[in-house]
Amino acid sequence: MKKILLSLTALAAVTFAQAQSKLVIKGSDTLGAKLVPQLAEAYKARHPGVSFEIAAEGSTTGIAAIIDGTAQIGMSSRRAKATEMSAAAAKGVTLKPTIVAFDGIGIIVSANNPIAKLTQRQVEQIFAGDITDWSAVGGKPGRISIYTRNTSSGTYSDFKALAMKNRDYASSSQKMAGNEQIAAEVARNPAGIGYVGLAYLHDPGVKVVPVDGHVPTKEAIIALKYPFARPTFYYTNGQPSGEAARFFDFTLSDEGRKMVEQVGFVAPPKS
Repeated sequence: MKKILLSLTALAAVTFAQAQSKLVIKGSDTLGAKLVPQLAEAYKARHPGVSFEIAAEGSTTGIAAIIDGTAQIGMSSRRAKATEMSAAAAKGVTLKPTIVAFDGIGIIVSANNPIAKLTQRQVEQIFAGDITDWSAVGGKPGRISIYTRNTSSGTYSDFKALAMKNRDYASSSQKMAGNEQIAAEVARNPAGIGYVGLAYLHDPGVKVVPVDGHVPTKEAIIALKYPFARPTFYYTNGQPSGEAARFFDFTLSDEGRKMVEQVGFVAPPKS
């Protein structure tokens, strides 16, 4: 009887621990504003005892959270920098990236802006501040208002590398906390221009501008025809384990991949 009671107590403890399971996920707004919360809701529907804490404040914060141990998963829309890898190694942390989706950074303007196309060179010149008036690229005369992500964003860094040859942004550019904020500001401002991930290209009041004749569609990204395409990642300290590993499996499952596509990203090839 005593053994039975002990077994029941142990079982209750395990059940309680499972019921209290919590996943802390921090990092990229590109992943964390829409996709990961939707994946989390679907995952919780199948695992009612699991809770989530999701903070989408930029890729830098996600990688930092893995290094300092304050999250099990770090969302990032860029690869870890050499300085971050060194900081992790100094703490005995192994930064392991897993590609969860492919994204394309789209150039958006107000739906009321008559501009119909841009070249890669024009995009670079606009965001670096060389071109300051819409008339220089075939638009109506008027000063260009530039909206970018903030410096903690992986998209901020990726766009500099992909579109600007790592040049500095124009000093007049206005830094926004997330994709939704950029889309909202551009929608309100007929002279505005910004960049957002695939999941935000159809926000109200904005339109996508083709770059060298290409827009960031799934087909263009897979065929590597769109110039501003990039992978996005979950980062962990070494191989994910426990609930984090199960959430990884769900993200990369057929159901998870379907959600990735529905939100607007491109699912990675099956391994």
